[in-house]
Amino acid sequence: MATMVRPSTRNPKLDDVAARAGVSTATVSRFLNNPDIVAASTAVRIRAAIEEMQYVPNLLAGGLASSRSKMVAVLIPHLVDSLFDRTIETMVEELNAGGTMVMLALTGTAAGRTEAMIRAAMGRQVDAIVSTAPISAETTALIQHFPGLFVQIWDLPAEPPGIAVGFSHVEIGHNLARFIYERGYRRPALVSAELGRARLRRDGFVQGWEAHSDTPVKEIAVDSPSRFGHARRVFAELRRQPERPDVVVCGSDSLAQGIIVEANAAGLKVPDQLAVVGFGNASVASDMRPTITTVEIDGAQIAREVNAAVRSHVSGVAPKQRSVNVGFRIIARESA
Repeated sequence: MATMVRPSTRNPKLDDVAARAGVSTATVSRFLNNPDIVAASTAVRIRAAIEEMQYVPNLLAGGLASSRSKMVAVLIPHLVDSLFDRTIETMVEELNAGGTMVMLALTGTAAGRTEAMIRAAMGRQVDAIVSTAPISAETTALIQHFPGLFVQIWDLPAEPPGIAVGFSHVEIGHNLARFIYERGYRRPALVSAELGRARLRRDGFVQGWEAHSDTPVKEIAVDSPSRFGHARRVFAELRRQPERPDVVVCGSDSLAQGIIVEANAAGLKVPDQLAVVGFGNASVASDMRPTITTVEIDGAQIAREVNAAVRSHVSGVAPKQRSVNVGFRIIARESA
């Protein structure tokens, strides 16, 4: 009886690809790191050998010509109702186009989870770690041992452990308070999460409002991230107030959308009887009717600044500055 020959389960090695293509292992290594520096005919043979053998390179192997991992870790707290979509999409698209892969990690809101993800990224010897989360003193000490580039985005800490690309959340709060006061609103309600940067915007808003008015700000806290589903409870609480607010400042555009839906269902006209302001300039802000007044952050610019810093770092060039302020702008639309 004929013996069945089982296909080999051994993963092909760099040497196997080189033998199949008829070149040296150094040539294959150069091709993997930068295909353009290898002669076109040689590149065709190497590429064919890789496809035939289904070879997957070990990018951390010492046999490769470069010590780069060609990988960047991006840490975000959540995907649902994320304010970071535009930043992440632009960053991934441009990094991938340059031959760098992106490892996306979800940290939640716990500081311990963020530190664990940073440790995991460091263990994989990524070229850079991009974090959207505030960094604790313990995590800062850990980052000092990271040979790659550490980038905080959507924030401008006074002393970033690496570099920071973002804006001032306190300044956003100040500007929102001035914006609604100058438009004649006098009874604001502020609805936001109590954690991290939302808290900074809250503090800035309250400080800014107190500079213009003696009327206290009505505050309602929601879980992070603030989202559409919070609106029903928030609106019910607003209606129980002895005096209804004339403007609601929300921690996100999705929450602002929910407040508008609830107001319409209750027969209130937005903005005549209740004005609404969001944050983030999500697509829903311009698609909603009425369109939502909001704060725009140029997420694509943040991504471009990060990508430029990563490219400089892997080329051995130190960053020109540790903090890059991309600013923000308030977009006045129909809801306020």
